[in-house]
Formats: sequence, structure tokens, C-alpha cells
Amino acid sequence: MVLLFELTLPLKDPVQVFFVILVIVFLAPLVLNRLKIPSILGLILAGTLVGPHGLGMLESSQTTLFGTVGLLYIMFTAGLEIDMNDFRKNRHKSIIFGLCTFMIPLTLGTVVCYYLLQYSFRSSFLLASMFSTHTLIAYPLASRLGIIKNEAVTVTVGGTIITDTLALLILAVITGSVKGSLNVAFWLRLVVSMSVFVAIVLWVFPMISRWFFRSVEREGVIQYIYVLLVVFAAAFLAEVAGLEPIIGAFLAGLALNRLIPHTSPLMNRVEFVGNALFIPFFLINVGMLVDLGVLLNGLEALIVASTLIVVALSSKWLAAFAMQKIQGYTVTQRNVIFGMSSAHAAATIAIILIAYNLQLLDENVLNGTILLILVTCLVSSFVTDRAGRKLAIQQSQQPPEHNTYQEKILVPVANPATLEPLIDLAMMLRRPQSEDPVYPLAVVQDDQKAQDNVLMNHKLFENAMKYASASDQALQPIYRVDMNASSGIVRAIKELMITKVVMGWNGKVTASQRIFGSVLDHVLENTEQMVLVTKLLHPINTFRHIVLIAPAQCAGGAGLQPLDRYHCRTVPANGRQDAYLQQPAYAGTHPCPAEQKQANHRSAGQYL
Repeated sequence: MVLLFELTLPLKDPVQVFFVILVIVFLAPLVLNRLKIPSILGLILAGTLVGPHGLGMLESSQTTLFGTVGLLYIMFTAGLEIDMNDFRKNRHKSIIFGLCTFMIPLTLGTVVCYYLLQYSFRSSFLLASMFSTHTLIAYPLASRLGIIKNEAVTVTVGGTIITDTLALLILAVITGSVKGSLNVAFWLRLVVSMSVFVAIVLWVFPMISRWFFRSVEREGVIQYIYVLLVVFAAAFLAEVAGLEPIIGAFLAGLALNRLIPHTSPLMNRVEFVGNALFIPFFLINVGMLVDLGVLLNGLEALIVASTLIVVALSSKWLAAFAMQKIQGYTVTQRNVIFGMSSAHAAATIAIILIAYNLQLLDENVLNGTILLILVTCLVSSFVTDRAGRKLAIQQSQQPPEHNTYQEKILVPVANPATLEPLIDLAMMLRRPQSEDPVYPLAVVQDDQKAQDNVLMNHKLFENAMKYASASDQALQPIYRVDMNASSGIVRAIKELMITKVVMGWNGKVTASQRIFGSVLDHVLENTEQMVLVTKLLHPINTFRHIVLIAPAQCAGGAGLQPLDRYHCRTVPANGRQDAYLQQPAYAGTHPCPAEQKQANHRSAGQYL
């Protein structure tokens, strides 16, 4: 039998390499989930098995590109998924945790490396800075468990950027001292480059992105490619500024946070591609760095490796414990913080490799760091999975912040061009925990062409269903045959027990509408549900501010929930600027009395 191809190890053919990686990505979660082992851990172990220090099927260089992309993707999605309102509210706590998880490992590590391992002070200080870093490899696990909005996770993500930045600054400073360039020019260049980098990513990038999303509203592929372009542009600028690319990727996530709604098709594409391809490649690449053979290199190598592992894990636990005592967190939240902040991978290996090349650290530390990566990634996965499940159960048992009721949103559609913007607005107003779909409504006049018009609207709603499915949102189209649009809308509100209505407005008032009233007038007069009327000239994710004109009787009343992700302000309907209030805009979840609603409509109408 003659083979048509030659199979040699390590695999060189791109088809064979990609096939092996896809088999790992497919089988590892399936097999290890049955053993109650986190899928993240399975991918790391699989990388160790097929890597150059295992079966030798793959070389590290073959997965480096996708591994780097995966790491940047993790940091980007961490910044993208942060609830900015919670982040601002907890920014002081993030700073406290960032300092705790930086100073405690740095202090403990310096003492142990200097007195126990007998390294020089400069080498000990640099090695200790490695203990301060951590990689959010368990963040996808926390996202899957639905706990990313918990304060413990938000604080950990915010603290990551602080501790990694400080650790990498230490690396830059010590590298400069070794090369003899630690002078005034060095410090000036470092401060200026960092300031320019942060200003470009957090100020210039959002302006360009807002213009782009307004210009290219529905081109999904182009939008996704643009997002990747922003991520890697920020990562490249970070390198130019003397920082690690992961810092740029995280700041890119913060820069695009308000421009990519969490329930949008674009957000779904970002998460899907990352979870399916880039992040698994990164985890496999981390596993391929592990060399278990270093345990056989003698007693000294084993002592160094054990010391590094114990100091790394104990110092991160002490930081989480200190945060628990300072902020009054529960034991479960402390364990989540420890689990997410205990993994060492990207920044760790970067610091050690640079220090090794500068001959500040020996081969024992390099080998010990490889084992440190394996052990801390295993601990991080297990602890985050176990504590995250407990936290998710505790969250599900807590009473909701607002009064519970069945939320149903109706979207009457008259103009096909406004269908998708109205659905986007309805999805953003919909409570995250709501299980009810959004109801787009088409009202057809009861005449001889009623059946044909229903079929035509059915085709229109088919496209809307495809659009909503791209963001994992549920739609349930509704059709009504009635004498006029307003009565059909009112009937649907009553029959479906609708709680909110989102309607479009063309901004024009015809002569007949002045005499007989518009559809909006009739709906407001015949229903007590909250009605939101909109004329969206640009995609809603590109708005910077929301101005809510509301009489004092309804502003801030019971059952009102804030509209997240925007800088909002409330202006009283009397138009008095001296009564300007800086507070969130509110969408009502309980109806105002009918007479109050009509008065509100007349009062606010003068300003529309």
C-alpha cells in the first residue's frame, strides 16, 4: 500500500496542523465536561499533550500567531463587556484591588527571591514583578456562567489593567537600567509616549468609530473587520509606547464599549468568533509552552519551581483576602477574585523571557516559570469554575432590583426602513432577564387586499427574524387586520398584555392629522402603557447623550429603570435650564395615569 502523503512529526502541512487543532477544540470540552473539568483546562492540557514537550505533533511557532490574537481577544472582550456604569461606580475598588494584587506579590516575591533563592536585588525585584501579573484566562468561563456583571468580576477586570501596567513598567525601567539608559530622557519619553497612546485610543478612536458606524450601518462583515482593525491598531500603538499589546487591546475594548451594544449582531459576532477560534488557539498555545520534563533536571530546578508556584498562588490569595476584608465581600466573591487573578501566562512569560535574555535570571527560573504557568492555569480554572457556579446560584436566588412583572414590548411597524432601528431600540430597553420576545406588529387595513398585504409583511418580518437571530434575540411577529392602524395597535396591546410600545415617527403632521389626530394621538388616548416614540436618524449605538424631557410628576417615579451605557440628562418640560438635573434617563416600567400621560404628551410636544 502506497501512502499518497508523508506524515512526519512535528506536522508541517497547514491542513494537518489546523485539523489537529480543530479536533482538540471540538473534543476537549466534550470529553472533559463529562468529567466535570472546565473546558479551559482541557484545552491547556491538550496543548501540553500535542506540543513539543509532549507527543511532538505541533511546534509552538505554528500556533503563536493565533495564540497572540487569542490573548488580545480575551483582553478586548474583557474591556468590551464591562458595564461602564458599574465600572465607574467601582473604579476606586478596582484601583484598590489593582494595588493590592500588585504590591503584595511584589513585596512577598522580592523577600523570598532575595533571601531564599539568593538572587540579586534587581533580579529578585524583576522576578517578583512577574508574580504581580495575571492573565484573565478564566474570563470566558465567568462570562459563560453569567457573573461578569458581579462586582467581584468587575473589580478583578479593572485591577488587571492596573497591576499588569505597573509590572510592565518595572520591566521597562529595569531593562533601561541594564542597558545604561535610565536617565531623564528615558523617563520623559516613557511618560509622553504613554500619555499620547492613551489619548489616541480613548479619545481619537471613539470619534473615528462613531463616524464609521454612522456611515456603515448594516454591513456586518465590514463592521467586524473594522473592530479587529481597532484592536490591533491599539495593540500596535501600545508597543510603540513601550507597553505590552494586551494593554492596548483592553483599552480598545473600553473605547468601543458604548458603540457596540451588548444585544447587537456585531457583539454576537465578536463573541462567537473569539470563543470558537481565537481564544481556544491561545489556550492550546499556553499548554504547548509547558515542559514537564524540567522536573527531572535536578533538585535545584524542582525547588525553584515549587517556590515560584507557592509564592505566586499564596500572594494572589492574600490580595483577594485583603480585598474581601477591605470591601466586605463574601467568601464566594473572594474565591472568584482569587480564581480569576491567579493565572499567569502572557505577561509572565514575556517578563521572564526578557529577563533571561538580559542574563538577569537563570535557566532554573525559566523552567520553573513554565511549570508555574501550568499549575496556576489549572488552579485558576478549577477555582473560578467552582466559585463561579456558587456565585451564579446565589445571584439567581436574590430578589430582582425592580418589581417583577411580565415584560412585553410591542413594535408597530409602518415603514420597512425603520424596522431594524426600532428593533434595536426595543432590544436595548428589554430587561436582560426577560424571557419574553419582542413583538413586531403589522396592522393591515381590512379590505380586498388584506391577505396580500399580510403576506407582504410576512416577508418583511422574515428579514427581521434573521437580523434578530444574529444577536441571539427572540422576535414573535404579530399581524392584525383592522379598520385602521391605531385600533389594531390598541387591540394588540390589550390582547397580548403589552407593557411597553416602541413606535416610529416621521416628523410630519398632515392636514388630516391636525383635524382628526394622528395614530400616535389615538394610541396615547386609548392605552395606559408606556409609549416610546422615536425618529432615529443615526444608529443608536453612536449617540453620546440622551436628553429626556419629562414633567416633574413622572421623573424618577416608582418603577423607573435607568437606560444604561449613555450619558443621560433630564430637562424639565417647562424648559427652565436652571432646573437642569444631571441624572440617568428613565424608561417607565409602570404606567402613568391616562390623564397624566396625555398632559405629558402635550407638555413635551412643544419641544419636539
